[in-house]
Amino acid sequence: MSWLVTGGAGYIGAHVVDAFRAAGLPCVVLDDLSSGVAGFVPDDVPFVRADLLDEAALGRALREHEVGGVVHLAGFKYAGVSVQRPLHTYTQNVTAMVGLLRAMEAAGADKLVFSSSAAVYGTPPGDVVTEATPTSPESPYGESKLVGEWLVRSAQRASSLRGTSLRYFNVVGSGRPELYDASPHNLFPLVLSALAAGRTPRINGTDYPTPDGTCVRDYVHVADLARSHVAAARRLDAGEPVEPVYNLGSGDGVSVREIMDAVARVTGVDFTPEEAPRRPGDPARIVARGDLAARDLDWAMRHTLDDMVAGAWAAQQRVPA
Repeated sequence: MSWLVTGGAGYIGAHVVDAFRAAGLPCVVLDDLSSGVAGFVPDDVPFVRADLLDEAALGRALREHEVGGVVHLAGFKYAGVSVQRPLHTYTQNVTAMVGLLRAMEAAGADKLVFSSSAAVYGTPPGDVVTEATPTSPESPYGESKLVGEWLVRSAQRASSLRGTSLRYFNVVGSGRPELYDASPHNLFPLVLSALAAGRTPRINGTDYPTPDGTCVRDYVHVADLARSHVAAARRLDAGEPVEPVYNLGSGDGVSVREIMDAVARVTGVDFTPEEAPRRPGDPARIVARGDLAARDLDWAMRHTLDDMVAGAWAAQQRVPA
């Protein structure tokens, strides 16, 4: 049996594939390369270039590679942009999920690890969120991820599917320099690409109700995140119980200004960030406990903030000009 990793040519997906290979679990990558990089897929991993909305191609991939489980990472992930492109966001994240679940049922693939997001919480009522914190997304992206979780649960009630949803926070760093995050919207690549080009990084929003006025977030290392996908897959393979959702969070918040300070410290590039207005769809603070994931999914923060910056800076040198 193989695991299909949708979006496996992306930044996070490539790290998940690395973790599966290190664990000796066979996997197949499906990616349309709209944001992924073909070179991220190892030569010994089967690669299917297809749009997740192409249900026929998806079904062929599931059957031909004898897929028993899916790690579903493919989708449109930019909260701020989703405010301007809500229908596109829903098509990529909800319509595609419906097709995936339908294709999985037809092919007999009955295990699913779904890439969800901290965006489902919106601006939480307390300082720290748990899986029991009420969901209140503030962007079409967050809404689409919450609908994805609902679809997984509904499919489980109606079929033999077993699955879980992993709520990501801010994923940064690199497990190896060849795997870089080239997102045009994520904080780390924005800051590091600006420095590499000799420009001054920018802070979006300095008037939030936080200690230094900038957004506070969980920042987690991508290799730690990938490791927990393997643990989730193994629990599903073994028929062991899983929670409907898990937070992959650190329990500690780091502000955007603190990130800027760490970048200057680790890279040795001294700079004073520019200050700009808030972006739409960005809540002030999201920090989460990861206790359930630590109990079940081998979740731990194995990398410091400086480790995260150092790995991301090394990978930044590999980003094509």
